[in-house]
Amino acid sequence: MPTIKRFEDLECWTAGRSLRRAVYRLTRKPEFTKDYPLVSQVRRASFSFTANIVEGFERNGNREFIHFLTIAKGSAGEIRDHLYTALDEGYITQDEFQQTYALAESTGRLVGGFIGYLQRSAMAGTKFVASPTRNPKP
Repeated sequence: MPTIKRFEDLECWTAGRSLRRAVYRLTRKPEFTKDYPLVSQVRRASFSFTANIVEGFERNGNREFIHFLTIAKGSAGEIRDHLYTALDEGYITQDEFQQTYALAESTGRLVGGFIGYLQRSAMAGTKFVASPTRNPKP
């Protein structure tokens, strides 16, 4: 894996940014804007996704980073659920639903894969040294 120096280098953050743009585009539709609570909730989930990736990255430790990545992954699931509501209420078309749902699903999978990578990594983060005994037994 190439060295990641900035959060902008993270593929999952870049995908999350695309997801956030898709959510904002959908929630600007006139029929959607009338449901302010849903608009607010799905938008918050979309920016929570990228914000949690950044917050975890800036903590400089894998354990904390993984924690924030799991929160981001949860936000991707939350977006998928809100898309069902938007579809059921007729705010978005089936095609819009499918495209955005697929984006949320693939973005969540990227985060899941990254979590797995970090869990297997011997590095504990830039604040810590590489630990040869990652999970010492008592």
